[in-house]
Amino acid sequence: MNSLPSPSFFDSEKVSQFWRVPYQKRANEAKQWREKYQITSSVEDKTKIILLLIDVQNTFCLPDFELFVAGKSGNGAVEDNIRLCQFIYRNLANVTTIAATMDTHTAMQIFHPIFWVDEKGNHPQAGITMISYEDVKQGRWQVNQNIANNLNISWQKLEKYALHYVKQLIENSKYPLTIWPYHSMLGGIGHGLVSSVEEALFFHSIVRSSQTQFEIKGDNPLTENYSVLSPEVLENKQGEKIAKKNTQFLNKLLSYDKVIIAGQAKSHCVAWTIEDLLTEIKQKDPNLATKVYLLEDCTSPVVIPNVVDFSAQAEEAFQGFADAGMQRVISSAAWRK
Repeated sequence: MNSLPSPSFFDSEKVSQFWRVPYQKRANEAKQWREKYQITSSVEDKTKIILLLIDVQNTFCLPDFELFVAGKSGNGAVEDNIRLCQFIYRNLANVTTIAATMDTHTAMQIFHPIFWVDEKGNHPQAGITMISYEDVKQGRWQVNQNIANNLNISWQKLEKYALHYVKQLIENSKYPLTIWPYHSMLGGIGHGLVSSVEEALFFHSIVRSSQTQFEIKGDNPLTENYSVLSPEVLENKQGEKIAKKNTQFLNKLLSYDKVIIAGQAKSHCVAWTIEDLLTEIKQKDPNLATKVYLLEDCTSPVVIPNVVDFSAQAEEAFQGFADAGMQRVISSAAWRK
């Protein structure tokens, strides 16, 4: 089917804001849209296409929120989501399923300030503190005893785990433990999808009779979870499981004929998810990489002026994905069944 227009209710000026989606009104309009353009149910798709959206949540995508992904332009995530919404509406009849990951946190997690204290009882400064193996080994940063009480783990055991954790990050060539601002908090506004994107997903769901799939990640207090497919650390020092891979969702992705990926941030959760997907593809059949499409203009790297810029790391990762056979594309490219 040829590209469809965006519905009249879509307003690019509202993508940077949060607001209530009028579900019933959009459902009625979706029925009319389906009839006007003779759009069939997703179950009739001969080519099955899944659009995977990584953490398109207020906390990462709105300028006034905790971890806004500004990218190089300074307004990256907003610009990405304008293009993303337009892509969804344009390809409404082509995309079979949309899956959205939901970064989900509570206060007392290993990457939040309250988890750690120095010898004076001060918490690390969020956003600029990275805790290394040497920091923990030498006691510059220790586990907050109150955290142990809340997690029902002895402080001594949690201290040993923390040392093991930061060591594992080094050995697995991951980013050092970053202490992030409190973000994407369960029950808070930041946890919700960007309103314009949520509206597009709901509209797609009704038009195509295709339930949006939501994948929760990041709620384990003992590990970071950049990738929706696997947490950063799976076991404690004794080899006991503390988390597990999302094998069910991984297999679901690979069951589709095309996998299209967008979201935030290109240098972190997007890159880590694609890396895990590629690792599985290489084990199963390297040729499967060619069915993965990376929407380059619907994702941005973490850039904090005068603090940190992950653009180079993001580019290196995406070039590696392309070298393995994945396809780097832009959202305005023609998509056909």
